[in-house]
Amino acid sequence: MSWRIDLGSTTRRSTILGGAGSISVLEERAASLRRTGLGFFVITDVNVRAACGDRAIELLGAAGKDILTMPAGEATKTVASAAVCWEWLAARGARRADFVVALGGGVVGDLAGFVASTHLRGVPLWQIPTSLLAQVDSSVGGKTAVNLDAGKNLVGSFYQPDLVVVDPELLGTLPAAEFVNGLGEVVKCALLDDSDLLESLETQAALVRCRDPRTIERLVERCVIYKTAVVEDDEREKGRRAVLNLGHTTAHALEVSLGYGVLSHGRAVGLGLLVALAVSETMFDLPAEVRKRTESLLLALDLPTRAELTAVSTLLDAASRDKKVSAGTSGFVCLKALGRPAWGVDVPPEVLKAALEVIRL
Repeated sequence: MSWRIDLGSTTRRSTILGGAGSISVLEERAASLRRTGLGFFVITDVNVRAACGDRAIELLGAAGKDILTMPAGEATKTVASAAVCWEWLAARGARRADFVVALGGGVVGDLAGFVASTHLRGVPLWQIPTSLLAQVDSSVGGKTAVNLDAGKNLVGSFYQPDLVVVDPELLGTLPAAEFVNGLGEVVKCALLDDSDLLESLETQAALVRCRDPRTIERLVERCVIYKTAVVEDDEREKGRRAVLNLGHTTAHALEVSLGYGVLSHGRAVGLGLLVALAVSETMFDLPAEVRKRTESLLLALDLPTRAELTAVSTLLDAASRDKKVSAGTSGFVCLKALGRPAWGVDVPPEVLKAALEVIRL
């Protein structure tokens, strides 16, 4: 383990441990808790179970009967899947002090986190993210959710995990497409951060693509440091935390309109960033150079910059139902400059419609 962050100014204290080999900390922590009679109930998916599940499960000391393996993919993040998990926990006799362990990427983390936050009105939760997207974003900060047909992440809760173990070595078995998917959230963080992260990504794109261990470890740590600072300032997204939704209004609209799983979340975020920057050019006179740099970076990281769009009216309708919308504002996030986001922006439909053209294939 090479780094540690304690989220202490939130409703539930959360410890984040990171660095190559950090997963090994599970063995001692789990053994200590098991000696007191507590149990661990692991929720994972078929892909993660096959790729790296045995190692984590061995460290946790979990019995085979206490592992629930769900189908992989965004289509699993539903109320019906949550009900499967609730019924399984109840049938296994899970108690209020027992632990739910989310072993997987963003879908598993969101689903298992939501289940932990609601089963018996809340049970302890450990997150072991196995995808880049989950390591740099979704496992940290306590957002949990499932999707509805009407929109993405419309049912959920704020529920901080007791422990997050961010081990970049777990990314070694990640398929190339899934690794690239996580880079959309990394680029988002680079645009939001007021440091030199964007320039580092531009100069080290080749190292990132080939998954250079030290480069990826530093990248993950930088993203987690940024996100935890934002979450500590505003856990429940009543203000500053909304900046983390940069690119997400369009991303969620694309995911809903195309059908969950057709366009992966990280790729949708990358496209959404370009739209958000185009809107920012209109609303805040953001220099067009920022969008050009971002587009070049996305291409360098093998992320798409164009997509086949459904009817604009369908996308605008999906965006209007996004959970960020509130009275008097579309809840859009823009950039005034690199590292200077603006949130809660009310974007006129005609401005968003015009901005969508920058990603049209």
